[in-house]
Amino acid sequence: MKLHSSDFELFGLPQRFAQERSAIDSRWKDLQREAHPDRFAGQGASAQRAALQWSVRINEAYQRLKDPLKRASYLCERLGAPIDAENNTAMPPEFLMEQMEWREALDEASSEEALQELSERVLQRRREMLADIQQLLDLEGDAPAAAQRVRALMFIERFAGDVESRLAQLGQ
Repeated sequence: MKLHSSDFELFGLPQRFAQERSAIDSRWKDLQREAHPDRFAGQGASAQRAALQWSVRINEAYQRLKDPLKRASYLCERLGAPIDAENNTAMPPEFLMEQMEWREALDEASSEEALQELSERVLQRRREMLADIQQLLDLEGDAPAAAQRVRALMFIERFAGDVESRLAQLGQ
C-alpha cells in the first residue's frame, strides 16, 4: 500500500459509486488493525510515526468512502469533474423552484406531522438523486453530469438538516 493510493485502492474496492457499506466498514477495521501504532511499539518512534500516518490516511479515506455524498464528490474529482461548489452554484430552474417550495413549506409547517411529511419528501428526493448519481457515474461514465447532481444533493442535504433541526425544536 502507498500513502498516495486512491481511497478505493487503499480499501481494495472497485472505483465506482455503488459500494456496500458493510464491505467499507469491514475493510476499515482490518486496515486499522494492521496500521495501529501499538503494533509497532517495539520498532521505535519512526515506525510508530509511520503507523500513525497510515492510521490518519485510513480514517480520511473511510470518512470519504462511507458517506455517499463525499464518495460521489471524490469520485467526480478523480474522474476530472471537480464539484467546485463554492464557485459553481448554477442549478436547473426546476430544481430551484423545488427548493423554494420546500423552503416555503418549512416556513409554514406548524406541526410535527407537516415536518415529517416534508422530511419524507426530501428523503425521497435524496434517494432519487443518489440513484441518478450512481447511474451517471457507474453506468454512463458521465462525471460532469454527476458533479451537477452532487452539487444539487449538497443543497438537499443541507435542507434535510434544516428540517431535522426544526423537528428537534418542536420536540423540546
